[in-house]
Parts: sequence; structure tokens; C-alpha cells
Amino acid sequence: MKMFLISDNRDTYTGMRLAGVEGVVAHERQEVEEAVRRALSDGEIGIILVTEILGKKFSDIWDDMKQNRRLPLLVEIPDRHGTGRKENFITDYVNEAIGLKL
Repeated sequence: MKMFLISDNRDTYTGMRLAGVEGVVAHERQEVEEAVRRALSDGEIGIILVTEILGKKFSDIWDDMKQNRRLPLLVEIPDRHGTGRKENFITDYVNEAIGLKL
């Protein structure tokens, strides 16, 4: 099973390419839709990685995929601009999940 990246910037794309993940850089809706079609046409792709900025900008595309497809799995990743989450989100999440203060 392979991963495929749809990124809004070349830095994230380059880093993922160095890790062996294929993908594209896209900024406009048409580019993103073409990248999604490309990923869906490859039966070996099991995970599509998308940067948070594209996740927010084109949320309707991702919502449709989540509702109408079992595979590939769609995962939003932070990019070079950081994450849209608050600073200690992992610690806070664990604290909420297990009820212990870390």
C-alpha cells in the first residue's frame, strides 16, 4: 500500500519525496481535483496525505471523499507553516482521554 501527498507547498512535497512518498503540489481547485483523480485511479494508494491549508481551503472535496469512499484513507498533515492546533494539543488530548495530568 502506498501513500500519496497533495501539498500546497514545495517544502513539504520535497521532504515527503525524500521519504519515498509520491505526490503533487497544488494550489487551485482544478489542480487538487486532478491530483485526487490521479490518486484514486492508482489502486495501490491506500493513504492520501493532504496539508492542513488545502484541507481547510477545499474541505468539500475531502468531506465528499470521507462520506463516499472507504479507501483511500485521508490524513491531514501540518506543513512548514505549522499546525492550526494549539501548542499542547497532544498533551491535552492524552489528559482528556485518560483523565491524568501529564
